[in-house]
Amino acid sequence: MTQRCALAGLTAALLLLGVDTAVAGGIGSNGAQTEETSGHASGPVLDSRVSFHVKGRAPVKDSGPVTSTAVGWEPPACWYEPYWKAEDFKTYTEANWSIYESVGGTPAGIADDKARYKEGHPYKDFNVAKNDEGMWWVAVKNPKMKDDPDAGTCGRKPFWVDNGQNPDVPQAIDTETLAGLAHQRTVVPPTRISMAPDGRSTVNAPTWIWLDQGAFKPVSVTASLPGTGLWATTTARPVSLHLDAGTEDAETLPASGECRINDDGSIGEPYARGKAERTPPCGVRYLRSSGDGTYALEATLTWEITWQGAGGTGGDLPDGTFATTTEVPVQEIQSVNR
Repeated sequence: MTQRCALAGLTAALLLLGVDTAVAGGIGSNGAQTEETSGHASGPVLDSRVSFHVKGRAPVKDSGPVTSTAVGWEPPACWYEPYWKAEDFKTYTEANWSIYESVGGTPAGIADDKARYKEGHPYKDFNVAKNDEGMWWVAVKNPKMKDDPDAGTCGRKPFWVDNGQNPDVPQAIDTETLAGLAHQRTVVPPTRISMAPDGRSTVNAPTWIWLDQGAFKPVSVTASLPGTGLWATTTARPVSLHLDAGTEDAETLPASGECRINDDGSIGEPYARGKAERTPPCGVRYLRSSGDGTYALEATLTWEITWQGAGGTGGDLPDGTFATTTEVPVQEIQSVNR
């Protein structure tokens, strides 16, 4: 009973420290990751300390994350980042060892870790003597990709890096990593198009489609790692609108269905009286009635995404897209015989 009470008390204390009580036989695994945009350790597992700040946030209703246009591109599923001061890492690790031993674990189960971190092979007493001179780096998973097979590829045990030094370790976090994470969290508003006629289109008559100037503003996301000076900001700007009429019995205008953005930031041209005989620069012409139903007109806005980060870094990231569907009823032209 005494041992059980002691273990329960120790476990409760470790939860307050943010220690993974599920670890047995050393600290080679940090457990499952949960997303914490506040960027701190919370609960019984370790979370990445990366935090995010959004400027130009899209409305919650019907908004959504962009989809990368680059086939196969995605941000990293895991990485290494500075996490522990030496004294904190010692507390964390020795607490896990105590739990392991309290539940009957044998010394052999943690012998390698004790040799590595405490006995000088290669670290002496968790580098406590250098507490203010560096950090212990650990593997963390991308909370949005924790079930991805690549999330398990960061298998290196915690390692020490002196302040101001580049760890020179594959998958160590850097500004480009942060830019990819920011891209993954870019949320844009729905593509609400203006149409004329509005409400019901007519077979063989063009339907004008446009987006007003200022309808879409740039969206920026900054990802940063507190205490390191590492940050990256991505900025998404709309550049074109792609139309899919929702049926093969239709023509897009232009034929490619790609409506480029105008110099003033608008797309297409608003319909006005006197333009009925003109062909719209952006629109669709339906060739068959939708009967009692509708056609699902899909409008996909492409967002160009660039980034800049600490140390003068920066560049381009894959464009992102976000689609919105509008149900369009199409009627036959009604004529009267006299």
